Amino acid sequence: MILNTRSSNRNWVEPALAAVIIGGLIYSAWFLYNYSYLPPPFFFEPSDTYADWFNTAFWARNPGAYDVWRSVYPPLSFVLLRSIGIDRCYPDRRPYDFSAGLDARSCDWVGIVAIWVILAVNIALIWFSFRKIDPRTAVARTICVGLGFPMVDAVERGNLVILSFTFLILAFGPLVRSAKVRWLAIGLAINLKIYLIAAIFPLLFKRRWTWVECATLSVVIVYLLSYAAFGHGSVVELIDNIRSFSTYQPPQIMDMWYTSTYNTLLLLLSGDDVPMAMILGSALVDQLLIIIPLLQHGTQALIILAFAATWLRPEPVPRHRLVCLGIMLALVTSEAGGYTHVYFLLFVLMEPWRGFGRRWAIVACYVLALPLDVILDTAPEIQRDTYVGDAAVFINYHVTLGALLRPLIVQSVAVALSLVTISEVWADIRHQGWANRWRLRHDVPLLPWVKRPSPPQRV
Repeated sequence: MILNTRSSNRNWVEPALAAVIIGGLIYSAWFLYNYSYLPPPFFFEPSDTYADWFNTAFWARNPGAYDVWRSVYPPLSFVLLRSIGIDRCYPDRRPYDFSAGLDARSCDWVGIVAIWVILAVNIALIWFSFRKIDPRTAVARTICVGLGFPMVDAVERGNLVILSFTFLILAFGPLVRSAKVRWLAIGLAINLKIYLIAAIFPLLFKRRWTWVECATLSVVIVYLLSYAAFGHGSVVELIDNIRSFSTYQPPQIMDMWYTSTYNTLLLLLSGDDVPMAMILGSALVDQLLIIIPLLQHGTQALIILAFAATWLRPEPVPRHRLVCLGIMLALVTSEAGGYTHVYFLLFVLMEPWRGFGRRWAIVACYVLALPLDVILDTAPEIQRDTYVGDAAVFINYHVTLGALLRPLIVQSVAVALSLVTISEVWADIRHQGWANRWRLRHDVPLLPWVKRPSPPQRV
């Protein structure tokens, strides 16, 4: 009876949340049709649709990607986008404008089709993966990951998150059986988004030495081949551009539009560029400057404790959760944009609907996937050019509830899965005891250079 109750809960909770996501997409489409721009939480600049794709494609065909545009993308991004699209749509126009590629949107129809084809491929891969894991939740979870706000926002921006996600699901999903293909896929994914390197090293805590070594080697080989093909993007150039990109710039209120961390809010609270003390009061600002870092560091500490527990007893911890926690550790530490949520949504929804921690994380992911937001305040109308309507329109900018709560929800997902991991390890130790070490050492060596001991001989 308990199992049936759980199944019943799963059968209406997740489909109901998925239906709200579909409703939000319909509302966003209606809003776009009537006003020529998308409502919050979509990106606030309506003229920048597909900007990440076409600007990168422009610099893939013209000199200056690393010394003029100061790109932080590895050379694989430029190699791939140089082969996708119509070359004549990207003429060399000097002096360069940082958004020089936007003019190509009316010409390079191949690039636009490629963006939507990648989305269709991702949805298919998500569907087949979830159907293999649990057919009963496959439809709802496919909607959450494949049609939820992070994925749709990445498509609207034309960000290469969508392509790196394709390789990520091939590397860690249940569809590919060949280890060599998985290593190639993760090498391609990391060479599109560097921070995905956080996906492979947590597997060291599960003692997957060979897997991590080969995956790292794949990253290096893909980088060297793409660097040779493009001719630019050395390690020195990448490090220098990342350092330049990380240099402090005065934050604006709009920088909080769709974030995954409270880093921007902390800069606003501690800086003098925006008078947050006058808006919120100096006492509240001082409290937030203490509470927010404590929340962030507490989340990081729990993830590290989960890794330590996995090292102690790796058997009960599934691989996809370690990958998820590794990605989340990167995303709660540094700001990479809200569309990166699609990475951990995939792995969280590989969890079963069982126990409070897992259920909390799953429901939180559905909330993060909602293409809707709650407006707290509205600024005066501003005239902006739109790409979809190809016209100048007056739009309203808003202060939204999602901008304030979204990073907290992300941290709650990381906390929930970390506590589930620690709890499962403790339950395994209580069940099998601390002395049950022979099977562990026999199955997986404690260190990569330790020779596997011979199994005990039966008499």
